[in-house]
Amino acid sequence: MRSDPIADLLTRIRNASRAEHEKCDIPSSRLKVRIADLDPQQHTVVEWERMRGENGLAPALDVRGFATVAQALAGMAEDELLILDAPARVSRRTMDIAKAADLIIQPTSGSIDDLRPAIVLFHELVEASIPRERLILALSRILGTAEEDAARAYIGKTDYEVLAGAIPERAAYREAHNRGQAVTEAKRRAHDNQIEQLIQALFDKVHTLMLAKTKESKETLRAKETKG
Repeated sequence: MRSDPIADLLTRIRNASRAEHEKCDIPSSRLKVRIADLDPQQHTVVEWERMRGENGLAPALDVRGFATVAQALAGMAEDELLILDAPARVSRRTMDIAKAADLIIQPTSGSIDDLRPAIVLFHELVEASIPRERLILALSRILGTAEEDAARAYIGKTDYEVLAGAIPERAAYREAHNRGQAVTEAKRRAHDNQIEQLIQALFDKVHTLMLAKTKESKETLRAKETKG
C-alpha cells in the first residue's frame, strides 16, 4: 500500500505541535514550501524569518519578498506549495492574488471592526468572479468562548466558511511571534485546544486541495500522452 507523502508530512507536523517539540524531522520529499511576502511597505513575514535566524530557530524557512504576484509565481514548480502573504485590503494586488490562489485564508479577530471589513473584502472578491468556496475565514486573537461564539454567529449570517478552532489572545503568543516563533512553537496553556482544531482544519483543507491538484496534473499528463 502506497503512503501519502502529503498526509505524512502534515501528520508529523501536527503531532510535533501537540507534543510541543521544538523540531520535527521530515523525510526527504519533492514537495517544496515557499512563502512569498507581498507587502513591500512592511515585509512582515520577511522580518519574522529574519528574527528566526537571529534567534537560531530551526527549521529555516524559504521566505522571499516580492513586489508583484507575477514575480512570486515566476519559476514556481509544479510540486511546490506557495503561500502568498499580503495586506488584508482591497487592491489590484489583492485581486491578482485571489485570481492565482487555490485557497484564500483570511484571519480575523472577533471584533466587529475586523469581521466587517473581512466580509466586505470577500464580497468584493465574489463580485470579481472569485469562487466563494475558495474564501475561508480563520478566527485569531480571540478573547474567550463568548467572543468566538459571537464571531461565528456573525459569520454564519453569510455564506462564507470559517475554520473550526481559533487562536486565543495570549501575551505568550505575541512574545513568541516577536522572537520569530510560530504559535505552534510557543508554550501553550493546556486548555488552548482551539489551536489544534484550527491547525487540523487548515491541514485538512490543504491536504484535500493538494490531492485534487495532483490528480488533475496526472490526468492532464495522461491525456497529453494519449494524444501523443
